Amino acid sequence: MTLTGKVAIVTGSGRGLGLAYAQELARQGASVVVNDVDEATAAAAVESITQSGGTATAVVAAVGPTQSATQLVDAAFDAYGRLDIVVTNAGVLRDTVLWKMSDDDFDTVIGVHLRGTFTVVREAAIRLREQGEGGRIVTIGSPTGQRGNFGQTNYAAAKAGIVGMVRTWAMELKKAGITVNAVIPVAATAMTATVPYFAAAVEAEEKGEPMPAFFRHDLGFGTADDVAGLVAYLASDAAAGVTGQAIGVGGDRLQLWSHPEPVATAYREGGWTYDALVESFETQVGELQSVGETFPPLPEDLQRG
Repeated sequence: MTLTGKVAIVTGSGRGLGLAYAQELARQGASVVVNDVDEATAAAAVESITQSGGTATAVVAAVGPTQSATQLVDAAFDAYGRLDIVVTNAGVLRDTVLWKMSDDDFDTVIGVHLRGTFTVVREAAIRLREQGEGGRIVTIGSPTGQRGNFGQTNYAAAKAGIVGMVRTWAMELKKAGITVNAVIPVAATAMTATVPYFAAAVEAEEKGEPMPAFFRHDLGFGTADDVAGLVAYLASDAAAGVTGQAIGVGGDRLQLWSHPEPVATAYREGGWTYDALVESFETQVGELQSVGETFPPLPEDLQRG
């Protein structure tokens, strides 16, 4: 049990990916503070851990407000006397195109994902620094935050912002021995279950059958359990030298995402005027960067409908 004696908080861990993370951390020996907005869901998550021989307690709270962050961190210390690991997974979706997105659609998603990550990590960082024994912060990003996705202005902004905060926090918390990383999961969720492209993969998971190799290998798309191992690894002492990174995982694939870097550089004496840009922008910068994700065609045997 690599995490024996460690204490972890996992936000949004009542079901789905968050529950898989909490269960894996417990399986590796950590005591876990489970979090959900629904009391029954949180209780069921705790039961799933304790029935398997793990240790867990629940905090029912909506992530975002500072009060919730304080409640989560206090619960770890009250129940287990310390804190070592924080996984910020809580999130919601309010998908719609830009011209139809309301203020509430935007604010709700930013409030839970981005502000929720900020407030929980801030509170945890204060207590971890006081404790003086280092720590592990694992945030959850998304391919949408890395590449963009149609209809997800709010979600893309939140997930891109989380990775930006990770890079900053990795520098700020290095001296305290606290690592900070982002996991970019690609897995079957309630959202992907509604996408026809993934129908064969979701169908296989629901039947308890292995997902077709096309999804697991070619797309790097798998189950929540496929992501949980990376979360537990980044929470462990084995990952003490890994910080400030965005790491993708799904199915059989593991990916290290690059930090944004210039891909073309040009100089012009006197600077770049409007006329100079009109004349030579395309020849100076070369091929423009793509946006969004492009999936290969489904093999015929995996097509549904």
